[in-house]
Amino acid sequence: MAYDLTLEDQLCFSLYATSMAINRLYKPLLDQLGITYPQYLVLSALWEEDGRGIGAIAARLDLEPSTITPLVKRLEAAGLVTRTRRPEDERGVAVALTPRGVALKSESRCLGEALFTKAGMEPAEMIALNRKIRELHDALTRPGEAP
Repeated sequence: MAYDLTLEDQLCFSLYATSMAINRLYKPLLDQLGITYPQYLVLSALWEEDGRGIGAIAARLDLEPSTITPLVKRLEAAGLVTRTRRPEDERGVAVALTPRGVALKSESRCLGEALFTKAGMEPAEMIALNRKIRELHDALTRPGEAP
């Protein structure tokens, strides 16, 4: 069944436009923190589990390791993380938060607060919306199913 949808009726556009609006909201706050949005995502993965390898960070963020490496190098230059070779596998690199990187977690709470305020939503509403979006993501990335 074919649908003749306007741009606003297309979910892909709504998600894209919303993502861009969130990035615009976050930008001045991230600038104050001295990091970019992609660096924030890497830090978020490390706040969940410190000491992850480059590949594990990439997998967590649905990105390629080659995308993560330059981000980690810039975070290291900023004093937020350290990189060390894994003794069991010299090819592997573990990324660990520095004390400054750990402290940035509490400073970054302003991002969520700004989003709740701007959206006029309670945290529970935002969490429920996010859960539905994650369910859509999971369905779209489930292996082995063709359209």
